[in-house]
Amino acid sequence: MIVEVGSGPPPPADEVVDEPGCLAMPGLVNAHDHMYQWATRGYVPDGTLFEWLRVLYPVWARIDADSVRAAGRAAMARLLLGGCTLSSDHHYVFPRGATGLFEALVDSARELGLRFHPCRGSMSLGESKGGLPPDSVVEDEDAILADVEAKIRRHHDPRRGSMCRVVVAPCSPFSVTPQLMSDSAELARKHGVRLHTHVAETLDEERFCLERFGKRPVELMEDLGWAGDDVWYAHAIHLSDSEIESVAAAKTGVAHCPSSNMRLGAGICRVADLVRAGARVGLGVDGSASNEDASLAVEAHQALLLARARSASPQALDARTAWRLATKGGAECLGRDDCGSLETGNCADVACFRIDDLAHSGMADQLAGLALAPPSRAQTVVVNGRVVVREGRLLTGDEEQIAREIAVTSARLRG
Repeated sequence: MIVEVGSGPPPPADEVVDEPGCLAMPGLVNAHDHMYQWATRGYVPDGTLFEWLRVLYPVWARIDADSVRAAGRAAMARLLLGGCTLSSDHHYVFPRGATGLFEALVDSARELGLRFHPCRGSMSLGESKGGLPPDSVVEDEDAILADVEAKIRRHHDPRRGSMCRVVVAPCSPFSVTPQLMSDSAELARKHGVRLHTHVAETLDEERFCLERFGKRPVELMEDLGWAGDDVWYAHAIHLSDSEIESVAAAKTGVAHCPSSNMRLGAGICRVADLVRAGARVGLGVDGSASNEDASLAVEAHQALLLARARSASPQALDARTAWRLATKGGAECLGRDDCGSLETGNCADVACFRIDDLAHSGMADQLAGLALAPPSRAQTVVVNGRVVVREGRLLTGDEEQIAREIAVTSARLRG
């Protein structure tokens, strides 16, 4: 934990990290991801969400613990190298017969030194029952709830400074039943853990909810108990004025994923309006199959520019707010009051970015410069007081080996 924040010479310590020419900021926080998708990047480059999903579901039906481990390590390495110190991961694909997928991600985060919030996702509404996913990747609802509870008991650490907290996370309104959504909310609150799901990502989803349930996505989720300061939505693009006010009033969080939303042509989240309404807003890279770069610094950049383009105003969002979304905002979504800011008593999670390199040297406003010209890598990254990236190199894993492993895994899944 951070013992003291101040200026001047540092007190005596076993190790002193001195980074002249760098700007130090809180470690970045990733509020939404699907790390298994690192093994399926580059598919359906010109499809909508539903078109993209229909192609990828059969590929994802072949994932196993080995492929999830390879993909998870690649995704986590990329995040750490980009300055991320705390990440959620929404894993919702559990093919029949596959075991150890969730544990592969938890173990990978521990090995690489990433503070981790694994979200035990689920899908129960297959094609035969009117859902979008094929029946081969859906699970029995009683089995889902039993496994979620087992994961909480085994992996969840609620203590301040925790390195692992489990989240209950049915996939979406078009892939689980309302009953599972309601039961999941009850289970999460029984154990004091958070809730996460996709909401209002596309107009196709909105049409699905209206036709099947007679309600817009946010109204449906609120009716099922999915509103409050223990809930955060991924995307929340297609919100009305009243829904923005409702989300803000309930203190429900929103993970904005601008690169993925642009890649899939899903729309533009009303981030500036959400921020003005007082909503909790963080940033997510989303799954690597819809955001092949997976850089949180890029997401801060995209969020800044998209908000201005949508509003036709450079005052819609400023650079400091964009960085707040990437740090404190994401931590608020994840329920972490001990992360996202450099304060005494908070977790010792720090990212240092070069401001004296060719891309950033001479910037009049150095913090704004990092948002306007996002760095590809951090110089130094500290998680829980441990240096995990130094001079732009990962210390907790072999980057070249991780790249080789994911290349083999991706080729195997392509068949």
